Amino acid sequence: MIVPAFAAAAKPAFDIAPARAALQRLLPRQQAQFELLALDHGQGGDRFEIHGTAGHIVVAGTSPAVLLTGVETYLQQVARISIGWPGDSLAHLPISLPAPASPIRRDAEVPDRFALNDVDDGYSDAYLDWPGWEHKLDLLALHGVNEVFMPIGTEEVYRRTFRDFGYDDAQIRAWIPAAAHQPWWLLQNMSAQNLSTSGGPVSPAQFARRTALAQKIVARLRELGMTPVFPGYFGTVPPQFGAKHPAVNVVPQGEWVGFTRPDWLDPREPLYAKISAAFYRHQRALFGDTSMYKMDLLHEGGRAGNVPVAAAAKRVMAALQTAHPDARWVMLGWQHNPQIAVVDALDHRKLLVVDGLSDRYDGIDREKDWHGAPYAFGSINNFGGHTTLGANAGVWLARFASWRGKPGSALRGIAWMPEGSGADPAAFALFTALAWQPQPIDAAAWFADYATYRYGGIDPHATAAWRILAHTAYAMPAGEWSEPQDSLFNARPSLDVGTAAHWSPAAMRYDAAHFEMAVCELLQVAPAGRDSSAYRYDLVDVTRQALSNRARVLLPQIKAAYEAKDVAHFHALAKQWLDDMAMLDRLLASDPHFLLGNWLAHARTGTTEAAQQEYDQRAIVTHWGNRSGADRGGLHDYANRELSGLVSGLYAPRWQRYFASLEEALSTNAMPQPIDWFAMEQAWSHSHETLPTTAQGDAWRLAGEVAKRLGSCNDATMASDRH
Repeated sequence: MIVPAFAAAAKPAFDIAPARAALQRLLPRQQAQFELLALDHGQGGDRFEIHGTAGHIVVAGTSPAVLLTGVETYLQQVARISIGWPGDSLAHLPISLPAPASPIRRDAEVPDRFALNDVDDGYSDAYLDWPGWEHKLDLLALHGVNEVFMPIGTEEVYRRTFRDFGYDDAQIRAWIPAAAHQPWWLLQNMSAQNLSTSGGPVSPAQFARRTALAQKIVARLRELGMTPVFPGYFGTVPPQFGAKHPAVNVVPQGEWVGFTRPDWLDPREPLYAKISAAFYRHQRALFGDTSMYKMDLLHEGGRAGNVPVAAAAKRVMAALQTAHPDARWVMLGWQHNPQIAVVDALDHRKLLVVDGLSDRYDGIDREKDWHGAPYAFGSINNFGGHTTLGANAGVWLARFASWRGKPGSALRGIAWMPEGSGADPAAFALFTALAWQPQPIDAAAWFADYATYRYGGIDPHATAAWRILAHTAYAMPAGEWSEPQDSLFNARPSLDVGTAAHWSPAAMRYDAAHFEMAVCELLQVAPAGRDSSAYRYDLVDVTRQALSNRARVLLPQIKAAYEAKDVAHFHALAKQWLDDMAMLDRLLASDPHFLLGNWLAHARTGTTEAAQQEYDQRAIVTHWGNRSGADRGGLHDYANRELSGLVSGLYAPRWQRYFASLEEALSTNAMPQPIDWFAMEQAWSHSHETLPTTAQGDAWRLAGEVAKRLGSCNDATMASDRH
């Protein structure tokens, strides 16, 4: 008998039951074939080890979450299947699990493996229920994450805190937005005061539901050995605080893209220490303690007024350390944050900057920028939860290895921070793999391997498709952007529009014609490889992207026909555009992940607040907030995405109305009549039509129709495997 090179501690270092329970959820048929062992950290960091025989796979790890990371590595590298976010190839997992050819060991290359953006809860699904969150946490654990930002329930902490300082329940609830908009209130960017809502303030019952959900999430994170990262208190106060406490210094924060920001209490004030103590006391009573608290002073244009930021930072840290000795203050690396005065004022041993810009700009030196403060290499490759596909993946691979290896490096982690999680599974898989690879990852080898386990076996066309994607959507350079271009179908109509969201790239970031060939390759994957949710998701996603990219070719043609006053040609091209959108909606309807009905389902619960919740969820992806924020502030369509029901329900009617106005202008030789887009979007946000929650149509055949429409695949490709 071969004795493995590792052994578990004589006394288990932790309870493996939470990992076992996760396997029962994820792999109910095969979970009993895994033997899970607890390893002690010893003097090192996290690690997992794998060995075994057919039908008996032994995975040892340093926490329940790390055990799950080991299981996912086994599935990918030995069983050759994966559980992605979203999509899996579990249909190809054999009943009897194969043995590893030799023992496998992986050590975490960095101790901090952080996930989730400040605004993830708003853009991903603010009304996600506990089963949804349970699966989300399982997926984060499978991919090696050990620190998770968890802001849900903080509204209840604020409610309890300021009840102690002169506010009644109604005043506080009138200040705090509904769930989809709460992240920006926590960031001190806005409040419910000037946010257009439906149905009034959030009810006490909704506060209670969110608090109970948060308690489940936090308990599960702790069970899995993962660290919940809570919001800290840095001085945000409700309206009229200065009137209630006239002797204290309160600094107005001005506006954020059309919204009035909450005021900031000077942290040097003795009252700040009392409020922060109450905040942390209530937070502890609700959710217990943790070791990491995230907060950002003067986020996105906040005003210091007469407050020295270094002195303020010291008081904020002092309040945190009083409540939670040795806790770390987590800050977002974004725009001018954190200010160097803040970093220099604090003990670097108690800081972690989760950098949102590691892959965006050239010439970055984070040791120089933050004077040696520890940081996590991070990416925001998706803004607002856009469905556009791609990332600066080559930049990740080169920079992470380079930055880790330089003398005096302060890099100690990774930070996965798309604004909306649960899309682009390849980007998620590749980025989180950085933390577990001892050598720099080779992009070509990684994408080839990914194509195999993503679909549950080797297929030359799958490999070719991912080779194309690796050279296009996942090979975007740094310099100005960290996300791909968004879809013009999703934009407020204009003949000159270059983006749907105000802050998105205005042009293609890769070769669209080359990208289209990935659709052709995916269509030729053998039938055996098409029997997985991963394949269906990717086929719809890549084909959707190819069709959306073509809009950037078609729109200039429509503009030219309009300017030439060629009515017939304009009409034909406009019809082609609208037909493309109708085709897009049918394609999206073939996969459950691209259904608006599923994205709204959790908001449409049977509570008395269902209408308010649905409006909250619809608004965040369209006009976002009030007219000022949407139009003057540029927030309209910030979170645009291609979902069946959203394309047909709002985006296509907008373009149809616009083209009709242009045709009328051509026929009357007059200027087009202006259209109130905000009013149209508001009306859609207030609607409650029944929406499908079950996929309809054959994704493969619909993708083939799109490919034929685009003319990107030759006849042999289109005819392949139709028998």
